Amino acid sequence: MPSSVISSIAYDRTEKLLRVTFVSGHVYSYKNVPEPVYERMQQARSKGQFLNREIKPGFDFEKIR
Repeated sequence: MPSSVISSIAYDRTEKLLRVTFVSGHVYSYKNVPEPVYERMQQARSKGQFLNREIKPGFDFEKIR
């Protein structure tokens, strides 16, 4: 999963939580993300662009660290 800003993504199907870990070390949890959106993010050529376009505008989040 090469990305210049995102080091990893993880998804909890039960809670519908998308956890994004950035290269900077910051971790954010995005709430109520449908599984198909997560799957599209996994397939996206640019994870950062997908996050900015599809995730950030539409889903609440919590900064974990």
